[in-house]
Amino acid sequence: MMEHVYVESLASHVGQEVHLKGWVAGKRSSGKVRFLLLRDGTGMVQCVVTPGADSASFSLAEELPLEASVEVWGTVREDARAPGGHELSLTRVQPVHIPSEDFPIALKEHGVGFLMEHRHLWIRMRRQVPILRLRDGILWASRQFFKERGFVATESPILVGTSVEGTTTLFTLDYFGRPAYLSQSGQLYLEATCAALGKVYWIGPTFRAEKSKTRRHLTEFWMLEAEVAFLEHEGNLVLQEDLVRYIVEYAASEHAADLEALERDPRVLLDQVSEPFARVTYAEAVQLVREAGVEMEEGDDLGAPAEDAISKHFGRPVFVERFPAQIKPFYMKRAPDNPHQALCADLIGPEGYGELIGGSQRVDSEEELERQLREAGLPLEPYKWYVDLRKWGSVPHSGFGLGVERTVAWICGLAHLREAIPFPRMLDRIDP
Repeated sequence: MMEHVYVESLASHVGQEVHLKGWVAGKRSSGKVRFLLLRDGTGMVQCVVTPGADSASFSLAEELPLEASVEVWGTVREDARAPGGHELSLTRVQPVHIPSEDFPIALKEHGVGFLMEHRHLWIRMRRQVPILRLRDGILWASRQFFKERGFVATESPILVGTSVEGTTTLFTLDYFGRPAYLSQSGQLYLEATCAALGKVYWIGPTFRAEKSKTRRHLTEFWMLEAEVAFLEHEGNLVLQEDLVRYIVEYAASEHAADLEALERDPRVLLDQVSEPFARVTYAEAVQLVREAGVEMEEGDDLGAPAEDAISKHFGRPVFVERFPAQIKPFYMKRAPDNPHQALCADLIGPEGYGELIGGSQRVDSEEELERQLREAGLPLEPYKWYVDLRKWGSVPHSGFGLGVERTVAWICGLAHLREAIPFPRMLDRIDP
């Protein structure tokens, strides 16, 4: 039996006969030679079929439509001109399934609406595959980063009875006769588990019922959140910077081919994180934004135009610190030297990719938390368990949430978040 191998391992089988399984991603003819471009999820390889193959296979190579699934047998050859640097000289082609209709996504321009309606097929295309592989690499690098630093992965519930960021963007549902919500963040629960485990993180879906159609927003997206006991604001920023740099270096090293397929130069990404990240206060950011010709008032949160101005000014990731407390959530600790400021920071990505991370030091006293809940106009009862965390052995603690899709979009150089997740959920999109 000839060994079944994957495209990614062809370099170790040069000169050998192998057996591949995959889908037809393209084909062409040149004289009496037929060329099939075969993909198997791990890569693409050009397959050459000549009259020297069995006659049925030679005829079949001419007839196979795009996305037909096949098994092929042949000899691996090195060829610097071929995709991936290798070529397969076929002796046999055997169909697994031949579609009865033409594949709807042709090698031509399609509108976004059409592609989104066919997202279940669009993800097979040459540009989408490296994006999804990079997404996997970014998540893997994140887990590796936390594992190396002794963090414990712990899960937060998706169905919750309390809000984190406020009630205006919650998806509400009936939970056996009482209201419940789809989670906006796992943070409150990570604060509980970090008191048990010290250093914790989770990666999971979160939901925001924002009626926004911008390129930076999804209604369902994934967050990487971390929480650390005995960590204060400054250490929190160092941890975030280390994580982002680790992810970029991993992507540049382990996914260079995927970045190349997206025409994304790894050196550009590495240059952006090679120096310490920039830092400005909220007040300094407001002044910078105004100087860039963008309207912004003291007390406004950072909108997309403001974030773009800050991003363009620095050309690398930048922390904006010490926001006015009144525009930030109730759980953020106030600065000891100015109770009107929160000990928090947003990390703004380069190239106009907006906020990648939001983080803060958390309130660590029962009295302070109850006061800030009241100031935010929130009822105490639903947060009783959260207040309880401050009653027994409360400590300074900090955490953050990194938006997975925004990070993927930045590293891949995408224009819209819809390509950064397999099946995006947006204001006008709930299927496929």
